[in-house]
Amino acid sequence: MTEQSTVPERVGFNCPTLAGEEFALIRQALDMAHLSGNGHFTRQAQAVLEGRVGGGRALLTHSGTAALEMAVILAGVGPGDEVIMPSFTFTSTANAVALRGGVPVFVDIRPDTLNIDESLLEAAVTPRTRAICVVHYAGVAAQMDTIALIAERHGLTLIEDAAQALGSHWRGRPLGSFGSFAAFSFHETKNIIAGEGGALIVNDPAAVERAEIIWEKGTDRVRFQRGEVAKYTWMDIGSSYLPSEITAAFLLAQLRAAEAITAHRLEAWGRYHMALADLEAAGRLRRPVIPDDCTHNAHIYHVLVPEAGRRPTILRDLAARGIDAVSHYVPLHSSPAGRRFGRACGSMRWTDDLSARLLRLPLHPRLDAGAQARVVSALGEVLDG
Repeated sequence: MTEQSTVPERVGFNCPTLAGEEFALIRQALDMAHLSGNGHFTRQAQAVLEGRVGGGRALLTHSGTAALEMAVILAGVGPGDEVIMPSFTFTSTANAVALRGGVPVFVDIRPDTLNIDESLLEAAVTPRTRAICVVHYAGVAAQMDTIALIAERHGLTLIEDAAQALGSHWRGRPLGSFGSFAAFSFHETKNIIAGEGGALIVNDPAAVERAEIIWEKGTDRVRFQRGEVAKYTWMDIGSSYLPSEITAAFLLAQLRAAEAITAHRLEAWGRYHMALADLEAAGRLRRPVIPDDCTHNAHIYHVLVPEAGRRPTILRDLAARGIDAVSHYVPLHSSPAGRRFGRACGSMRWTDDLSARLLRLPLHPRLDAGAQARVVSALGEVLDG
């Protein structure tokens, strides 16, 4: 007689999920025999994004990283120029600056939203400061009104790293519409996915033509395609930032289902939030904080455990119960490349503390209420351990 396994079915942290039309649209792309970038599906997806984000020029890219690199080029960042950003972010935010010879200047985050602390920005401004790059962590908006005023007062370009924030709003206005430039990601871990993929939103009309040139390997090929020039040639620096039409077709299917995807995630996020209220009241964890002025997209559900030293054990014990929970960023200011290419401005108290205590729970389109109940139950058990 075969002994039955007692290992519970795993609750995976992420599960890339089809919206429904992906294969049909990819088939259409194949039938149209245009698989390289900037074809029918690229233009369709860009039009959807422009409508969602508020009218800036959208350019699909092969990644959110590529969109950030384009934004930094368009901001005019060069050797020795400084860009203020949080340390609590992914490497792409800083890499885009370092690749241009610029210096990422790291400031601390707010203890509530884990976004850049707007009260610290002006102290970080120097004569070499060229831009401020905000990150909307977990799809929750940074304090955009205040930050925009600071950027304007000092003549700085405002860039939004909105990689996690498609569908989120600040005071009713879409994230990605505040900065001169904004970058979105469609990596498989995001809400709307294309496997790999991204988009640059250009909200500065004066920068659109140059953005198109940088996007098309430094050529004016976009103008040629519109019939504005008889032939295209090398005009400026640039790179191969376009995704293929297959990627664009997949993305278009996801974008068309964005409202339903977001609604499902918000429902799941809400279940976690309600189920974990008692654990927060008992001081055993802290739930996410959402400002009243923000409408978020439920990209991440994270909790903060009371002691950083316990997090490895908590993650291990959750894994033993079949729950794939994970940590998040190692702060950039303390990383080897962060110390080499950037510098910290002031105390990193909250960045160091919160990054060491943060734990992300599974959240994806296939997650159901039963699986979430298992996650909550397991988390309560390990916190008691």
